[in-house]
Amino acid sequence: MPQRPIRVLLAKLGLDTHTVGVTVIAHALRDAGMEVIFTGLKQTPEMVANTAIQEDVDVVGVSSLSAGHMRNLPRLAKLLQEKGGGDKLLVAGGVIPEQDAPAIRAAGYAHIFTMGADTREIITFIQDWHARQETTAP
Repeated sequence: MPQRPIRVLLAKLGLDTHTVGVTVIAHALRDAGMEVIFTGLKQTPEMVANTAIQEDVDVVGVSSLSAGHMRNLPRLAKLLQEKGGGDKLLVAGGVIPEQDAPAIRAAGYAHIFTMGADTREIITFIQDWHARQETTAP
């Protein structure tokens, strides 16, 4: 039986309306064979967590170009844990100052891709994570 493609939810939280970066990432992931769901703009952590659970995604990627990352990213991670989505890979990207990165990682984000990250690096990171999940699944 063929495996389903890796399912990735991409989100923009809060009032952040910059979409160029997340659009580039969405196209790259799709071209790499992943199924991409984009939540659209002005999402709350609650909305994104609910969508991630409803859509049964493997990966949740949050693009942040506004200053709301320290409030929104940990909140989203906590909500996913509470809703049974703690097995999802959480990644963030955009403009996240290096001094904020440890707190974001401590909240549960596996990687922070800063502006200008090579899409091949993002694809490889997700594929490698997914392959590890496949080999450890019961």
